[in-house]
Amino acid sequence: MSRLDFTPYRRSTVGFDRLFDLLENQARGNGGDNYPPFNIQRRGDDDYRITLAVAGFRAGDLDITAQQNLLTIQGRKRDDEDGEGEMLHVGIANRGFERRFELADYVRVANADLADGLLTIDLVREVPEAMKPKKIAVNGQKGLEVIEGDKRDDQADAA
Repeated sequence: MSRLDFTPYRRSTVGFDRLFDLLENQARGNGGDNYPPFNIQRRGDDDYRITLAVAGFRAGDLDITAQQNLLTIQGRKRDDEDGEGEMLHVGIANRGFERRFELADYVRVANADLADGLLTIDLVREVPEAMKPKKIAVNGQKGLEVIEGDKRDDQADAA
C-alpha cells in the first residue's frame, strides 16, 4: 500500500489542510467498490457532468443529496415484484450503492436526469460577485472594477 506524505507541502502552505486531507483519504479508500461505473466530463470552464450507469434503477430508487462540498448518490435495491416464473440465472446487478463526490467551493447541482439507464448530473460553478478578482484603486483613482477574464487577456495582448 502506498502512502502519500504531504508534510513538506503542509509546512509551506496555509489554508490547504482540507485539500491535503481529501487527497490522503482518497488514497486510503481507493480499494473500494467500483459500482456503479461513472464518467466525469468537463463541458466548459464552469460546467461539469457526472454520468452513472444505473441500469435497472428507476427514478424513485435513486436519492441524490447535495451538501456543502459533497454530492451523495444512493441507489436502493428493490424487491422484484415480477412473480412470473423462476429465475435460473441473475446476471444483472440489482444491488444498492452509495457513491460520493467531493465538490469544490461554489459548485452546485444544476440538473439531474435519468434516461436509458444513465443518470446524468449537471454541475455548475458559480463564484459569488464578492469573491471575483477586483482592480484596486491606488492613490484615490477611480473606484473598484471587476476584472473579467477576457478583459485581462485583451490588456495583456495590448502590452
